[in-house]
Amino acid sequence: MTTDVVKYRPEPDELSYTFGGREAVLRVRPGTILELYTEDCFGGRVRTTDDLPSQVCQFPYLNPVTGPIHVEGAEPGDTLAVHFIAIEPARDWAVSTTFPHFGALTSTHTTATLQPPLDEVVWRYDVDVAAGTATYRARRGDYTVALPLDPMHGTAGVAPGAFEARMTITPDAHGGNMDTPELRAGVTAYFGVNVPGALFALGDGHCRQGHGEVCGTGIEAAMNTTVVVDVVKGAGTPWPRLESDDALMSTGSARPLEDAYRISQHDLVTWTAELVGLDQLDAYQLVSQAGGAPVGNVCDTNYTMVAKVDKRYLGGAGGYDGVHARLRQTAQHYLSHR
Repeated sequence: MTTDVVKYRPEPDELSYTFGGREAVLRVRPGTILELYTEDCFGGRVRTTDDLPSQVCQFPYLNPVTGPIHVEGAEPGDTLAVHFIAIEPARDWAVSTTFPHFGALTSTHTTATLQPPLDEVVWRYDVDVAAGTATYRARRGDYTVALPLDPMHGTAGVAPGAFEARMTITPDAHGGNMDTPELRAGVTAYFGVNVPGALFALGDGHCRQGHGEVCGTGIEAAMNTTVVVDVVKGAGTPWPRLESDDALMSTGSARPLEDAYRISQHDLVTWTAELVGLDQLDAYQLVSQAGGAPVGNVCDTNYTMVAKVDKRYLGGAGGYDGVHARLRQTAQHYLSHR
């Protein structure tokens, strides 16, 4: 069987800053492999430690995404499956920053305090794909350490329903800026379809990021990312879900953080009950004892939590009648022939 392969690198004026409210830049069939270029959250404008985002970037032109992409046959009530085949840094450098009023350990416009704001500081990382490292260098000292690459996408999702357009920085039931390190190569993401074609978009690549994205940014990088898309007909997905070879994950995004936690745990419990055929309280008990709760972000307009359980505790059950395993095979065939 021949698989369509579509390569797309947007021009700067083709980048999107919302989910919803934009016409599709591509129309593809289910099963298509997409080779996409995504710009970093600063649009490539922060290149040195002297390039302060407040001076070289303009709000609201932050956190651009590539897309949206119309997937034929996707209709409201379906689920869009997106398998991440490869996520590879596109440049030999990346950046991270602190901001005066953004991040988990500073005042913000919604948590107003009187102490002085944090300094705006830029860190530049040297990225060595061959060595698999991104090198951290202290700005106010001599300390240096090579951190292992673990590329991920902070932002991925589909158009919301009801004619909404949401800023890319906001995570919610449509996806968006969830900033979970769990969204790496080898993972399949599932998004509930709200509009015809789903209108999938992707951006905000990180060479790596700690759970919580505490300072407000990961190691921000442009990426060459390859995905394969598919449509699961008649299957609803209330919140974005992730599946790896070994685990199932549910996300929840809200404020306060405990509500994001509850959303993610509720979705994983009900999903587990459905997949394994358990009574809901039995699933609740199983997830309570076998599950994990990785943090996505605690900085954005909504916070994100992930609920995670190993498939070995679920009898090896996978989601959506084996879509992940099938797309994984497509990915392996692609990787062996590229």
